[in-house]
Amino acid sequence: SLFLRHARARNYVSESEVCKLESVPLDFGDYHPLKPITVTESKTKKMTRKGSTSSTSSSSSSSMMDPLSSVLDGTDPLSLFAAAADPVTTAPPTDGARRKRDKDESSAVGSDFEPWSSKRGEILARYTTTEKLSINLYMGTEKGKATTTGSAVSEKVRTRLEELDDLEEGSQKELLNLTQQDYMNRIEELNQSLKDAWSSDQKVKALKIVIQCSKLLSDTTVIQFYPSKFVLITDILDTFGKYLLFKPNLKSNLFPVTISGLFFFPDNFSPESVNDTAKETCLNWFFKIASIRELIPRFYVEAAILKCNKFLSKMGISECLPRLTSMIRGIGDPLVAVYARAYLCRVGMEVAPQLKESLNKNFFDFLLTFKQIHGDTVQNQLVVQCVEIPLYLTLYSPAIDWILQCIAYHAPDVLLTEMMERCKKLGNNALLLNSVMSAFRAEFIAARSMDFIAMIKECDESGFPKHLLFRSLGLNLALADPPENDRLQILNEAWKVITKLKNPQDYINCAEVWVEYTCRHFTKREVNTVLADVIKHMTPDRAFEDAYPQLQSIIQKVITYIHDFALLFSVEKFLPFLDMFQKESVRVEVCKCIMESFIKHQQESTKDPVILNALLHICKTMHDSVNALTLEDEKRMLAALINGFIKMVSFGRDFEQQLSFYVEARSMFCNLEPVLVQLIHSVNQLAMETRRVMKGNHSRKTAAFVRACVAFCFITIPSLSSIFTRLNLYLHSGQVALANQCLSQADAFFKAAVSLVPEVPKMISVDGKMRPSDAFLLEFLCNFFSTLLVVPDHPEQGVLFLVRGLLNVIQDYTWEDNSDDKIRIYTNVLHLLSAMTQETFIYHVDKVDSNDTLYGGDSKFLAEINKLSETVVSQILDHLKTLGKEETLKRQSQLAHYFFNTIVAHGDLRNNRLNQLSVNLWNLAQKHGFADTKTMVKTLEYIKRRSKQPDMSHFTDLALRLPLQSRT
Repeated sequence: SLFLRHARARNYVSESEVCKLESVPLDFGDYHPLKPITVTESKTKKMTRKGSTSSTSSSSSSSMMDPLSSVLDGTDPLSLFAAAADPVTTAPPTDGARRKRDKDESSAVGSDFEPWSSKRGEILARYTTTEKLSINLYMGTEKGKATTTGSAVSEKVRTRLEELDDLEEGSQKELLNLTQQDYMNRIEELNQSLKDAWSSDQKVKALKIVIQCSKLLSDTTVIQFYPSKFVLITDILDTFGKYLLFKPNLKSNLFPVTISGLFFFPDNFSPESVNDTAKETCLNWFFKIASIRELIPRFYVEAAILKCNKFLSKMGISECLPRLTSMIRGIGDPLVAVYARAYLCRVGMEVAPQLKESLNKNFFDFLLTFKQIHGDTVQNQLVVQCVEIPLYLTLYSPAIDWILQCIAYHAPDVLLTEMMERCKKLGNNALLLNSVMSAFRAEFIAARSMDFIAMIKECDESGFPKHLLFRSLGLNLALADPPENDRLQILNEAWKVITKLKNPQDYINCAEVWVEYTCRHFTKREVNTVLADVIKHMTPDRAFEDAYPQLQSIIQKVITYIHDFALLFSVEKFLPFLDMFQKESVRVEVCKCIMESFIKHQQESTKDPVILNALLHICKTMHDSVNALTLEDEKRMLAALINGFIKMVSFGRDFEQQLSFYVEARSMFCNLEPVLVQLIHSVNQLAMETRRVMKGNHSRKTAAFVRACVAFCFITIPSLSSIFTRLNLYLHSGQVALANQCLSQADAFFKAAVSLVPEVPKMISVDGKMRPSDAFLLEFLCNFFSTLLVVPDHPEQGVLFLVRGLLNVIQDYTWEDNSDDKIRIYTNVLHLLSAMTQETFIYHVDKVDSNDTLYGGDSKFLAEINKLSETVVSQILDHLKTLGKEETLKRQSQLAHYFFNTIVAHGDLRNNRLNQLSVNLWNLAQKHGFADTKTMVKTLEYIKRRSKQPDMSHFTDLALRLPLQSRT
């Protein structure tokens, strides 16, 4: 071959030295690449300061504006837009105004206050009914709609007053036999009707709807649905309040601006700045509401627009809250009354959270009427509706919890203690006690845990179940720690009650909470006792099947607090506890949680048999859940968890035990391909680690072990479905076998890879999309060629048998018609063959004699290489000729330049024929104007630089023969 017969002799050491970058010392001084470029004008003045001699101040002006900081100076587009929309210039606030503003901001409700919206969904889900419901609605006349645009103002006012009178005197329509969903749909329709009436300027109609909906809150005929009804109706009240009180940040000389009853006002204003017209409109709304005859709708509608009182006087809201609180005393039904108080507290916290006295008054009034709950009127009502007293008492919880939450927000301990003492004085106070523990700060409750336990013991079991009280106490102790000396007694007192519960659902709801307390403060002995008790209660009649969420929560809490998995799996009842998860989907989720915790918290590798046996069982459970319907994402997640476990297993220098573990894992996880891939990599690492540890000690036992590792990989790879995964693993495993002097095994891997190449499909799936495989095959073959350089020939197989076999496969492979990858591969083969002609190869494998040592530059060996190169070069040149058509000229140009670079890098250009071939390729690359000019210029510059190196003067003549053709 012309090419290899004149291949350039390489001195790799000297070439490496020439290519090294020259290190130049650099004094950075004040320079830093992230420091902005500035031009500084310094003006220096001396200043005397105690403890120092002098200091210099300088002012700097930057010649380059920082684009990020420029938006902070008020010149960004949004700031300009805001300035244009708000041209009124206001004076800076006075100190008094600033102090007032700071006070208002400090009294506002912060993000640590749980809003009503977060409780809404829970209430609707908890308080449901299957009984039929009814809605008693006013169906008024439509007098207001007849008013024309040209009507006189007096006529319009008279008509609206008549409509308002109609509220009390109109006909009624009762909707009966509504399901809960029908009822909720009807309420939503009323809410939409309110919005439509308001948007069409029918304000009186909107008020009618709000009044009629408020009346529904006096109806307790289906009492267990009342909390949900309260949520639905107050949504409508909130909508009405927002429509009446819309406040964009507008500035005006007269505050507020009124448009059809809507009040527009800025955040900071005083009632004195409100004009008379606005005040009259505001009073008109309050007078309309005051004319409502029934107490409940009059209270709710006025409370909904409570904030409008700020138009009338500074003390408007503070005067109105006590009056509304007193109005509630007129509501006879204690359930209706407590929810009215809850609504007033909610509105009060929104408009004036600093007025705590009103909140306290509402709660104290409730305590005074608390005995009504056990009076004859309520008891008779419960008998009629067939509602037991424990269920009835739970209806109060949302309202009382909310009232106490409002009171407890940023309240001092003195006030909370007073509340607690007042509750103590009441008989049958379990309901109040539960709400106190739900609303007060966890730290407050935890510090007085024994006091609360004493109060719980005194409660009447028939009214409110004690286990619910202990559950509420446990929720607090999960957030805050009780005194250390009381912790064990607290657990004993609580568990005495919990373990006696007969109803499995009541039991597990309570036990779930106290498991966290146990894990938080006690040892595995107490945790084991609690788990054993749960198993005892939940196993009979398969009660665990109805409590999977709580059982999952228990497992999650246990692994949250116990990160030592040797300790965790030594808890005797932990694995039996897992056996209660009989439903496969739930069992797999629990196993995933355990494995995630192990991978997150296990810092060191382990060989503990207790851990290994337990986690193998858990991983086997996850693996066995995989079937034909399992999603790929789920498979990847499961495989990642199992692989994380495999990586954490190490038997140190007991390599045989390590390999035995991998063999067992392969048999257990054979359906998850990523796990098999991980096992192959792990075994290859094990073989290399054995080589490193046993360095210089190549005993028969070591050699046998390495061969066992190699056999593991050779057996496992064919079971993989991805063809490129198999190819790369054959190559990697062959490299490992070669590094361990297992030459025949390495040949087997490489032969397997060669025989697999013809099976590569034209298209493969990559991230769920079909892609051509040519680029992946090209990358693999280039890596393969790099390995084949150091693989010694088999004495019985002939010279370069692996290279010949691979070239035959490449020749027979069906390539795409518009692809040049085959020729690019041939060009890379020339790189390999050129490296093989060197007296000493560029790299070797330790203790493996490559062909440079075996043949020692033998002429027969070089002749075989020349024959191969002749075939390859002829294939390249023939292909370049086939690309002479107009539609393939660009490809011809690229390949010619690619081949030219190969000759320059590997050929001896002192040979005239090879020199002429390189010139012809250069001209062919530029012949039709498809060559990239910048690339050609850089290539020529490289050749000129090479010509200045020792023994490279012939590159000067070559450079003169390589013209640059411009595109014209």
